[in-house]
Amino acid sequence: MSENPAQNPRPAQLDDRSPWVVDTRELGRRAGLSRELRRSAPVPTSLGVPGVLEIREGEPVELDLMLESVVEGVLVTGTAAAVATGECSRCLDPVTENVEVDLTELFAYPGSATEETTDEDEIPRLVDDRIDLEPTVRDAVVLALPLAPLCREDCPGLCIECGVKWADLEPGHGHEKIDPRWAALVERFDENAGEKPAHGSGEQA
Repeated sequence: MSENPAQNPRPAQLDDRSPWVVDTRELGRRAGLSRELRRSAPVPTSLGVPGVLEIREGEPVELDLMLESVVEGVLVTGTAAAVATGECSRCLDPVTENVEVDLTELFAYPGSATEETTDEDEIPRLVDDRIDLEPTVRDAVVLALPLAPLCREDCPGLCIECGVKWADLEPGHGHEKIDPRWAALVERFDENAGEKPAHGSGEQA
């Protein structure tokens, strides 16, 4: 009789060559031990909305973190910072946005009470005493990106009639609008104004 498949299959191994993967073995699962981590890690895929604001693939994320061994796992705290590029949502000029997020994430030890009582999409796990920081940083950074980036807070945007930036237009710029109900009358008036009066066609008294 064949054995039943494992209810919780072993997670795939993490790639030690990735700058996002951190070996925590030196913490030794002894609560209270900690270490600092500072490194630069490129994003594997673009983060954000292309054409609006994004951290492009390969751009570095600067990590400044503290790893602390606690009873249930490894607690990671600190910051992640990157530069996003895109365009102003009002005038469409290029914009550059410095993005920095605060991180607080517990990576659960295998066999811990936290691992047994939570799903992996709620709290990440250690795999062979290693942690993968990329999903945690990615989620935090994406949430921090503004949905409507601006080149400056008071950007006046574009003229809705001609599409030129208000900042480049002369004071008092505007476009006259004719009520559609009067448009035909104005057109007829212009036609009549262009006609020359006939000479000698009137009757004399």
